[in-house]
Amino acid sequence: MRVEIEYQDQFGSWKHFQTKNNEADAFRVASRRAQSTGKRHRLLSAEGSLLDLISP
Repeated sequence: MRVEIEYQDQFGSWKHFQTKNNEADAFRVASRRAQSTGKRHRLLSAEGSLLDLISP
């Protein structure tokens, strides 16, 4: 299952960060990066549906 990781910039728009094939690994990467950068991250499925929203 392809999972897209995106982050929200200071203007509120979502920017692509990375694509993963493992949902658990994508969640770990996004949650660690949200803590380190202080920005919101979200996980999207290949079809574009929201899987998770991670706040710092």
